[in-house]
Amino acid sequence: MAKVGIVMGSDSDMPVMSKAADVLRKLGVDFEMTIISAHREPDVFFDYAKSAESKGFKVLIAGAGKAAHLPGMCAAIFPLPVIGVPMKTSDLGGVDSLYSIVQMPSGIPVATVAINGGANAGILAAKILAASDPELLERLKAYSEEMKKEVEGKAEKLDKIGYETYLAQIK
Repeated sequence: MAKVGIVMGSDSDMPVMSKAADVLRKLGVDFEMTIISAHREPDVFFDYAKSAESKGFKVLIAGAGKAAHLPGMCAAIFPLPVIGVPMKTSDLGGVDSLYSIVQMPSGIPVATVAINGGANAGILAAKILAASDPELLERLKAYSEEMKKEVEGKAEKLDKIGYETYLAQIK
């Protein structure tokens, strides 16, 4: 049974939201992903949000751009944590999405990650679940250690080959 629901308003959000799925998959967290427009198909959206708890979801990750109502509406209906992912937009660079998600009324919180922060949404969802799952907590600790070692490796390489060579290799 999926523990995390990933929902987005458009398939154009898929490149960002797939990063949440990638992280969850790497950490061994079950998830389901779907596309639902809160504005264009409100009945489908309400059915999704109302049934999410009974489907076993413990966290929802909702991505949206522009008016970005999907995360807030999920939080208004779904009684467990919702993580909003504001999408970068062509009009205002995603600030419109960010403000729409982060400025929720009192009593309807949405945890909000950075613009296009799909990977962090996946990590945050896993951390929420890890509060009651010791095995997942250990996998998260190992994931953090992997990231630390990756940075250490890059620093060693920079020290070894020098700034100019390193810069040329990463361009």
